[in-house]
Amino acid sequence: MIADFKPRISNFRVQVAVTTGVLALLALILPAPLTLAGPQERHIQVNARMFAFEPGLLRVNRGDTVVLTVESEDVVHGLYVDGYDVNAQVEPGQSAQVRFVADRPGKFKFRCSVSCGNLHPFMIGELVVEPNWPFWRAVAASLIAIVGATLAFWKP
Repeated sequence: MIADFKPRISNFRVQVAVTTGVLALLALILPAPLTLAGPQERHIQVNARMFAFEPGLLRVNRGDTVVLTVESEDVVHGLYVDGYDVNAQVEPGQSAQVRFVADRPGKFKFRCSVSCGNLHPFMIGELVVEPNWPFWRAVAASLIAIVGATLAFWKP
């Protein structure tokens, strides 16, 4: 009976090691978001015109340094990003730059900070700061490896 027990334990350890390796690999590659790069500097051109920003939706990753170049097509406009205290004012035909680090994930509104007409309150866009997926994948792979190693070398 004891002779049968030892091969089962060895077989169990091999199965745990293989399963842990597969799970760690899956944690690193699935689900694959579109951007896998770490923090980087993102240059984004934002055009302001009467009651609209183009583009109206900006996507960056957490940790990115964001450089917004704002240009006005018609009247004086401003760009204020909620939650980041970033503000720029731009004259028609001119451009202004603002720089900040997107250090908090979530959705943040950006709006015109200069009264530009009757529909000024509706001149709103959205900044989406996505989580830093490579970091969380590395954490998941590490936790899986630790649990697998613990199970593989555990002696009942």
